[in-house]
Parts: sequence; structure tokens; C-alpha cells
Amino acid sequence: MGANASALEKEIGPEQFPVNEHYFGLVNFGNTCYCNSVLQALYFCRPFREKVLAYKSQPRKKENLLTCLADLFHSIATQKKKVGVIPPKKFITRLRKENELFDNYMQQDAHEFLNYLLNTIADILQEERKQEKQNGRLPNGNIDSENNNSTPDPTWVHEIFQGTLTNETRCLTCETISSKDEDFLDLSVDVEQNTSITHCLRMKVKKLPMILALHLKRFKYMDQLHRYTKLSYRVVFPLELRLFNTSGDATNPDRMYDLVAVVVHCGSGPNRGHYIAIVKSHDFWLLFDDDIVEKIDAQAIEEFYGLTSDISKNSESGYILFYQSRD
Repeated sequence: MGANASALEKEIGPEQFPVNEHYFGLVNFGNTCYCNSVLQALYFCRPFREKVLAYKSQPRKKENLLTCLADLFHSIATQKKKVGVIPPKKFITRLRKENELFDNYMQQDAHEFLNYLLNTIADILQEERKQEKQNGRLPNGNIDSENNNSTPDPTWVHEIFQGTLTNETRCLTCETISSKDEDFLDLSVDVEQNTSITHCLRMKVKKLPMILALHLKRFKYMDQLHRYTKLSYRVVFPLELRLFNTSGDATNPDRMYDLVAVVVHCGSGPNRGHYIAIVKSHDFWLLFDDDIVEKIDAQAIEEFYGLTSDISKNSESGYILFYQSRD
């Protein structure tokens, strides 16, 4: 990796290399590319990285998945070298200990891992806040008198990733339209051949999140095959995104988004193949393939849209998209 690292440093150039930025590949522990790719994508979602690093600076807590993530992010952010490789051993060990789904050497689903990670972090933060309230140590110094059955306060995970969908149903008898709101941390989107992400996003959004995580549903169960197969359809995802399908009472209908990271699935099925991440850092794009980090051209992103024909062929296609709001 030494040669690879120095080549990356040379390619970016000392004048162009962003101040206080570090580009570190992650060692693969047998099957952990699903985890490495998501961690790299999240590290380059700046609001998320900043909150995780801020958590690290708080008083020491007993080890959990969030403390291990904070240690990993802190380790990357404080490296003396600008480029290199880090083994995320502590994080992987903790992940396998906490969830038996990931405690094996089979390929896992990157979206399942993202979902599990964000929900686990939110649970940890809510539990810590609950403990603080029980100890009478609220941040504003007030003693808590809240009803214990009340909804937990939103955490910074919710502040960054949570949006709200509106599901509308029309009564066939009286034509009355009723709507039901539903919160999400990421949106799963059905994919069709030769389309774009805006075409696939059909649901009405009432509240757009700061970071919009879109999961392209590329794995479909085929009854005749008795297994999941991959839909390598070509779905264009632009570098800039504006969503027009917001509901009439949307709080922020005109939010403009920039693509900041993509988790890419390479291969033909969910339990085989490989995951990589492409991320935007400052004004350029990088590809993270476990311990290998390369600078890529923005136009190269088109290679990850999917295939227009022979969709059973192995493909490298965008699987999870991370869009960050400009405001």
C-alpha cells in the first residue's frame, strides 16, 4: 500500500491536498467490504463525521458500537500521514459481538448494515440521554419531569438523516383522501431499466433530510430460481439533485442536493460479489476499495449507473446514494 499511498498523494499534489484531510483505506477481514464501503461513505458525509468526532471528545463511556466508530473516525482524522491503511479491527469485533447476522464470513448486505448502524447509534444516544435525565443531569441544568412514556427526543442521527414521507389513500366510496406520515432514515427505491433516480422516486416527501440516503432495490427474489438475483438496470444518478415530488405542505420543498458518496455493488447477487465506495472530498472524487484508494474523474461515475443490456452480466452498479443538502 506504501507505493499506492504515495502515488495517490502525488496525483492529488501537495498544493491541492486538502488541509486536515486524510484518505485511509480499510483492511478487509475476510468479508467486510460491505462494512468498509459504508464506513467510508459515512466518513465523507461531513455532518455525520463531525458529530461522531464530537462524541469521541465527550467523557469516556463503556464500549459500544458508537464508541468503536468514534475511535475509528478519530484514528483516521488524527493520522500523521495523509494517506495509508487502517485495520478497523475493534469496530468489526464489536459489530460481530453485537449482531449475529454479521458474525460470520459470508458476504453481507451493505444496506442492512447501514440501517443497523444508524438505528443502533440512535438507540445508544437515546439511552444515554435517558440515563442523564434519570440522573437529573439535563444539558440545560433542569431536572427532568417528562413522562417516561413520551416519544424519545430525536438524536443527531435523526437531525442528519431523518425525513418524512406522506402516504395518501383515497376512499373508493366517498373519494376522501387521508394521509399518513412516515419517518425514514433512508429511502428504498424500486428500480426500472433505463431510468433516473428522479423517475424512480415516486413517493411524496413531506420533510426532506439534511442527508438523503437512497437505497436502490437491486436484489429481487425470483421464485423460479429460489434465490435473489441482481437487477443491474441502468439508473442514472446525477451529481446534483432537486426533488420535485414534495407534498403540498412540505417544509423545505426546494432543497438542492449534491451527491457526496455512493456505495457500489460489484457482482451478480447479494451474497456474492464485492462492495466499494466512491466519495466526493472537497472538489474531487475518490474510489475506496478496501485498503486501496484511488483518485477518479467525476465522469467515471457514469460507469456505476448499471447496464442497458445483458443485465445478468456482472456489473458494478450504484446501490446506496448519499446526497447532502446545500442549505
